[in-house]
Amino acid sequence: MSLAMVSQFSVADFSSPLNQNDVKQLVVAVSNNWDATTATLYAFEKQQGKWIKKDLTSEVNLGRTGLAWGLGLHPKQQGQYKKEGDGKAPAGIFELGTAFGYLQHVNTHMPYQQMQAGNYCMDVKGSPYYNQIVDEASVGADAVKASSEPMRLDIHKNLPIYKKGLVVMHNAENINGQGSCIFMHLWKGQGVPTAGCTSMPETVMDRLLAWLDKSQHPLYVALPQKQYQAKKQAWSLPDVN
Repeated sequence: MSLAMVSQFSVADFSSPLNQNDVKQLVVAVSNNWDATTATLYAFEKQQGKWIKKDLTSEVNLGRTGLAWGLGLHPKQQGQYKKEGDGKAPAGIFELGTAFGYLQHVNTHMPYQQMQAGNYCMDVKGSPYYNQIVDEASVGADAVKASSEPMRLDIHKNLPIYKKGLVVMHNAENINGQGSCIFMHLWKGQGVPTAGCTSMPETVMDRLLAWLDKSQHPLYVALPQKQYQAKKQAWSLPDVN
């Protein structure tokens, strides 16, 4: 099975996806600055056209070198953009995609895929499967042998961090070298940065998954504090204070 990370939205269709009537759930991560490797996570749901903060707030970890602009639903920005292997989490507005994990089922209203030993996310520049989750049985062992992202990290590397997670739809067009395999997943520990994902405690992930609903078209916003305030009006961002 190939899980292509293709977004249903088009940046050209709107100025801010947060204003779309069917977008009713929002996850926000705000860091102190571009280089910070931690952020505060918030959750909001839209009620009668207004964003209402949920009782779901947590410290989360970001990439080991902080944030850089990603390829998402936001307009093109000035500044540094994420590249493959740079250790940066993507900043901007992104759709949340498929939930995944080691278990057969999890409590969520998002589409869910149980990962198997042969599932890999392709972080290999030049691969025709770049930024896609593939099945070794379908694409062949040679196609996945260079991937550093086996989705069953418990089997391959004795790590529990992909036990539960969500795809963040960065680089939905799978442009080579522009960053791949961006997820929300379980953290290794407080303050331990990632390779470019957003990580959190399992208790927070459980609450997030249970709340998220694909029919509510959930989005994810990740920004440094200064940029969050600068974009607040133009992007219709909610108050996190």
